[in-house]
Amino acid sequence: MVDKALVSISFKDLETDQRVREALGARCRRLTEKFPETTRFEITLASDGAGCTAHGRVTGKDTEVATQATAMELAQAADRLVERMERRLRRGHEKRVLGRRREAQRANSRRTL
Repeated sequence: MVDKALVSISFKDLETDQRVREALGARCRRLTEKFPETTRFEITLASDGAGCTAHGRVTGKDTEVATQATAMELAQAADRLVERMERRLRRGHEKRVLGRRREAQRANSRRTL
C-alpha cells in the first residue's frame, strides 16, 4: 500500500482555482504511486506580469527536487511544473536503482575473476 504524500498548493496574488487545485492534487497522487519515496509536495502558483509562474518542491526519503515553470495561463504553468517534477523524480529514481544494479554487477564480476 502506498502512503499518501502531503500535497500543499498555495495561490499567491491569485484567486484560488479549484479545478487547478484538484488537477494538481490528482497528478501529485499519481506521482506518489510511481515514486513511493515521495512524502511531500509543495506547490506555489503566482501571477508574474502577463503570465503565471509555478514553483514546486518535492521531498521524501533520499529525495529532494525543486523546479519551476512559467506560462501564459495558470493551468498550463501547473501542467509544465508537474511534468518537470516527474522528469526530475524519474532521473533521481533511475540513478538510485541503476546505481545499485551497477554496484551489484561490479561486485559479482570481481568474485568470478
